[in-house]
Amino acid sequence: MSIEPIALKEWAAAIRALSEGRQTVLLRKGGIVEETREFRLESPSFWLYPTYEHQKRELFKEEEKFLLDESLLGWSPEMTHAGITCYAEVAADIEVTSQEQLDRIRDFHVWTDEFAEERLRWKRQKPLHVLILRVYKLDDPASVRILDAYSGCKSWIRIEDELPDGARTPVLDDEEFERISGNIRHLLTF
Repeated sequence: MSIEPIALKEWAAAIRALSEGRQTVLLRKGGIVEETREFRLESPSFWLYPTYEHQKRELFKEEEKFLLDESLLGWSPEMTHAGITCYAEVAADIEVTSQEQLDRIRDFHVWTDEFAEERLRWKRQKPLHVLILRVYKLDDPASVRILDAYSGCKSWIRIEDELPDGARTPVLDDEEFERISGNIRHLLTF
C-alpha cells in the first residue's frame, strides 16, 4: 500500500521528543501563510518534516532543552537534504479554547507554560488544536531534498521525493499509547 507524500512541518526538537515517546501531542494554530490562516488537518496520517528556523531554547522546559541541542547536531542552513525519521497517525484532534484546559496537559509536552499559553493566545478567536499522535519510527529513515516549495510558515507540504513504504515501528506499545492518550483526552474534555 502506497502512503501519501503529505508531511506536517514541525520543529526538529519536537519530532525528536515524539520519536522518543517523551510526548504524544502537538499544539497547532496554523502557519502565517496558510490559505485559511488557521490550522486544518489535511490528512489523518502524515510524515513529520523537521524544521529548525524558529526553535528557541527558552521555549523548552529546562529538562527538555537537550532535545534542541541534539536536534541541531550536524545541522546547518546550507543543508540540501532533510531526514525523515517518523510517520504519524492522528488519534484525536481536540480543540482547546481555555487556559484551564491547556494547563491540564502541561506534563504531556516539552514546551514551557509560557510558550503553550502564547500558542493559545495567538489568533485568540481560533482554537488551539491539540493533536494526539500515534508516532512510528522508520526502520530506514529517508533523506529528501530541501526545496524552496517547503519553506515558509505553513503547516503542510507535499514531499516530491520518493518516500519509503518500508517497515516502521510504533514508538509506544499499544497499552502505553492507550494509557497516555486516554489521560490526555480525559484532561481536555472533562
